[in-house]
Amino acid sequence: MAQKLQVPKFAKESEEARWWFDHRDDVADEFELAEREGRLGRGTVARLANAISLDPEDVARARAQAERRGLEYQAYVKMVVHQALISEENTA
Repeated sequence: MAQKLQVPKFAKESEEARWWFDHRDDVADEFELAEREGRLGRGTVARLANAISLDPEDVARARAQAERRGLEYQAYVKMVVHQALISEENTA
């Protein structure tokens, strides 16, 4: 059995974003192994498997913008994506 991926503690969110970006292949490998072994369910790992992978600098930028607006990061990202999709539809 492969060694479990150890996620360290981070001092800053930008460090965490960089770590996840740098280890995205290891995480994907663990998802695939969990699926083959029947361990992939509806929990956090399954939700993360469907997450969009963003550049760490974009994540940091979005977090800062959300904080300035007094919004939660995920709600802000959903809002920005929604607005971009509508804008794209209107220009197509």
